[in-house]
Amino acid sequence: MNLADFQYIYHQHPQVKALSESLAAGLSSIQLSGLNGSALSVVLSAIFTQGDFNRSMLLVLDDADAAAYAFNDLKHLLSVEQVYYFPSSYKKAIKLSQLDVSNEILRTEVLNRVANHPAPVIVVTYPEAIVQKVVSAYGMKTRMLKLKTGESISIDFLAEMLREYGFQRVDFVYEPGQYSVRGGIVDIFSFAYELPYRCDFFGDELESIRIFDIESQLSKEEVAEVEIIPDLHKEKELAMEAIFSFIGNDTLLVFNDIRFVKEKLNQLYDEALVKANAGEQATADLHATMITGEELIPLIASFGKVETGEKTFFSAGARLEFRTSPQPIFHKNFDLVADNLKKGMQEEYRLMIMSDSTKQTDRIQAIFQDRGDAIIFTAVKGTLHEGFIDHDLKMYCYTDHQIFDRFHKFTLRTDKTRQGKVVMTLKELNQFQLGDYLVHVDHGIGTFGGLVKTNVNGKMQEMVKLIYRDDDIIFVSIHSLHRISKYKGKEGEAPKINKLGTGAWERLKERTKSKVKDIARELIKLYAKRKAEQGFQYSPDSYLQQELEASFIYEDTPDQVKSTADVKKDMESPMPMDRLVCGDVGFGKTEIAVRAAFKAATDGKQAAVLVPTTVLALQHYNTFKNRLEDFPVTVEYLSRARGAQASKEVLRKLEAGEVDIIIGTHKLVGKSVKFKDLGLLIIDEEQRFGVAVKEKLKELKVNVDTLTMTATPIPRTLQFSLLGARDLSIINTPPPNRFPVQTEIHTFDEEVIREAILLEMNRNGQVFFINNRIQNIYNIEAMLKRLIPGIRVCVGHGQMPPDQLEQVIVDFIEYEYDVLVATTIIESGIDIPNVNTIIINSAHKFGLSDLHQLRGRVGRSNRKAYCYLMAPELSSLTPDARRRLSALETFAELGSGFNIAMQDLDIRGAGNMLGAEQSGFIADLGYETYQKILNEAVHELKDEEFGELYAEEMRRQDSNSAYVTDCQIDTDMELMFSSDYIENVSERISLYRELDSMETEEQLEAFRRQLEDRFGKMPEQSQQLLTVVRLRWFAIRYGIEKLVLKNGKMIAFLVSNPMSMYYQSEHFGNLLRYMANNPRKCQLREQNQRRSIVFDGIRTVGEAFKVFTSF
Repeated sequence: MNLADFQYIYHQHPQVKALSESLAAGLSSIQLSGLNGSALSVVLSAIFTQGDFNRSMLLVLDDADAAAYAFNDLKHLLSVEQVYYFPSSYKKAIKLSQLDVSNEILRTEVLNRVANHPAPVIVVTYPEAIVQKVVSAYGMKTRMLKLKTGESISIDFLAEMLREYGFQRVDFVYEPGQYSVRGGIVDIFSFAYELPYRCDFFGDELESIRIFDIESQLSKEEVAEVEIIPDLHKEKELAMEAIFSFIGNDTLLVFNDIRFVKEKLNQLYDEALVKANAGEQATADLHATMITGEELIPLIASFGKVETGEKTFFSAGARLEFRTSPQPIFHKNFDLVADNLKKGMQEEYRLMIMSDSTKQTDRIQAIFQDRGDAIIFTAVKGTLHEGFIDHDLKMYCYTDHQIFDRFHKFTLRTDKTRQGKVVMTLKELNQFQLGDYLVHVDHGIGTFGGLVKTNVNGKMQEMVKLIYRDDDIIFVSIHSLHRISKYKGKEGEAPKINKLGTGAWERLKERTKSKVKDIARELIKLYAKRKAEQGFQYSPDSYLQQELEASFIYEDTPDQVKSTADVKKDMESPMPMDRLVCGDVGFGKTEIAVRAAFKAATDGKQAAVLVPTTVLALQHYNTFKNRLEDFPVTVEYLSRARGAQASKEVLRKLEAGEVDIIIGTHKLVGKSVKFKDLGLLIIDEEQRFGVAVKEKLKELKVNVDTLTMTATPIPRTLQFSLLGARDLSIINTPPPNRFPVQTEIHTFDEEVIREAILLEMNRNGQVFFINNRIQNIYNIEAMLKRLIPGIRVCVGHGQMPPDQLEQVIVDFIEYEYDVLVATTIIESGIDIPNVNTIIINSAHKFGLSDLHQLRGRVGRSNRKAYCYLMAPELSSLTPDARRRLSALETFAELGSGFNIAMQDLDIRGAGNMLGAEQSGFIADLGYETYQKILNEAVHELKDEEFGELYAEEMRRQDSNSAYVTDCQIDTDMELMFSSDYIENVSERISLYRELDSMETEEQLEAFRRQLEDRFGKMPEQSQQLLTVVRLRWFAIRYGIEKLVLKNGKMIAFLVSNPMSMYYQSEHFGNLLRYMANNPRKCQLREQNQRRSIVFDGIRTVGEAFKVFTSF
């Protein structure tokens, strides 16, 4: 059953029928009482879909969140076309100050829909949104451009109109109010739709209009006509009116509480008045843009109204009482859920459980079966925000997220708009800008000097210019752009620019390689040693294990399922396990550790969990204890916090085998600790232990199964390089329904800080205040005490004695303080669910990944979390810092899209994985080059020193490996994207780079389609550019190191090492056969030990390609 069927049941509801009759009779005011949970949305949707009801509705709720959830409910019950959300233009939770573009789109979309399309709709809104006046319907019609396919309109005229309407011309459209012209293609982002339009012209005729995706810039679906509307907020001379004057007279108004709305409007008006008086504006302007509570009543008097509260403002012509009660709160306790549902079944109520995923309802079914409860319910696909019990219809309508105590997310139409904008900002961060540091594999680090056109034998070609020390210059052909990459080092530190021709770069690469080899050698030796050892082989899962996993209240994410399976497989094999699990904080690593420890305990082995700090020991102890309280295992912990007597007792039990799982700090590897039978070692954040502890662990690891966990992400590229030296499991997907963190940028303002802290304290929460300078950290403490008298503040930073710092944190966890003012020491590991506001001072000085990790400290429980970034005026920041902050502000969820910008995290990850001193090499070489060197080093080790160990793997690789890794192409033909075809320089470079890294025919074909979609038909010289890429693939396969196409000839230089296996391969045989069959066309040459083949009569890339395909 889905939500539409569910809504249909309500057509039979006696009170819904009564309401429908009252409305048909034309009553001007009706009261509905007793509606709880999402029942109101269900009733309204049932009325709206009844045949004879042909009116629009305006639903006014108490605040933005309530309105957004109601909009979501209605959208699922009806269709997306019938329900609209009308928000405020501003985005701040504190102080209305910044306009929010995506909200502006939603507002304009509603106005456009109401003014230009007659079909009835439901609009959901709230006081902050209706306090602002809107452009009058007539004014809107004068500011609108209608475009239809097939009509004739010149591009110049269209561009002129758009300019007049205040649209801004850009290269690529990613924000509303922008347009771009490329040849016969015009892209426009109207304020009345959440995605931009692409208009394709043939001469002056508009051939097609397509909606396109901001992120990929590719077309999605075609439409016949569109309305282009500018930013109405900026139109100063148009007449303004209240939203109630804009909508049709037969609209039905639905209020939750008119009195509240009236007071709220007055309050908003007064606040604006105070602000206007404080500023320089004249107060008379306010009246033109806002309405007051007093004006509301006459405005709505003539409409039909429904009030849903217990008290009404207007005297009601009919009072209808529904009998519903809200869904009870179960706090994930299935005993309560089962008792409640059984009671419902006894009283003959129908049971319905709604969920967005059928997996969840199946899971609930399974939990009931395992418990032996005979409960039968109907699963409803799709969910509402709040469940309820309807006593009139005798139904329990429960939602799964309330049963599991999870956060329920709403989505608005403009989520795509926000996402797209962020992706474009991050893309800008990755593009080559003049003066950027680039790394060339052969020459080292230089700066980017732009794209230049050069004349080669009378033909124009494009080259990338790199500038080195003492203004030496190199030109890199666009066919070898894969040899340069953007320098990624630590944030904010400029690298050393190399001097050409000194050999320093080569020496640095060699030095790094030998160092990397040492590290990799250590890893591989350990691996080999483990392979030779015989470890304990655990038995397959017992029924207890399944029971433990079923009692985990969240559904596992796909990554979690895979990691759990990997760990168990390693434990059940005879070779000792050494697996590293990495994933962000809160992504469920601890659950995997609990399952592994339990598996060891059920086989009679002891498990030890090693953590870096006392605080973490306590936290893990509580987690393990709570998860395992219903199972026959004993959990204990050892740390400084426990007295001598207690510690002694724990050690005695441990040796006697009375403790199954022990959690502790580095004390656990001390001399005094003796295990009866240690079978599993779990290490959390290994990189934070000292050298002595690490050495000790190395000895243990050889024959004890080891599971290491870390929250520092390990870059994908590293995982591949270290394949076969370290087993990795990565958890990338966040658990579903993590709360998004509302992020706002402010200038440093005491008023904002005060409001933010009070907002959190009023709901008994706590606050992190991050200030990364120790010098003024105590001034901040004094400021907070001055702003909020009676507030409890503590300070923590890395220069305090460790015991004192630990005490501060423990006190903070136990809610002795409201605010912790700290440096970034809080970034790793500590989990305090009660902290849901974080204020970061001087946020512009942090890298993206630092900010991302700090922000990940809040929003860990089922409450909305806030993050305030304090930075100077945006105009005074560097472009990079500005992009970083706005990317973070727009991305409320922690999504994977973030990884694009996380270069410094990659570097940190590499440092943790391979030892801290590697960070220095990465800073000298740049991450990409370092990565290449690491790959070569590991490959050589596997090939030479550890030949026997990896013999099988190397044999597999050799059969499909090429004899050359790269082929350099040199031509005098005109091959490029002309500036008439693609104007924007950095876009041209991005496309050249993308083209250069293509590896399959499918990718190439997709690339061609994408170009034609975005820029129109491809000119000949650009088509040939794609053929060059195919040519390079062939050349590499046939062992050609360099290919020269000049003066009508093609010269192919073969593998330079005459002893290479290549000269016995069948590829070389095919070349010889071709030469024997075409003696006039080609000849084999040998000069200075270099073998090459010269082909005559090759004038185009196409002809060269033909030769290769005929081998």
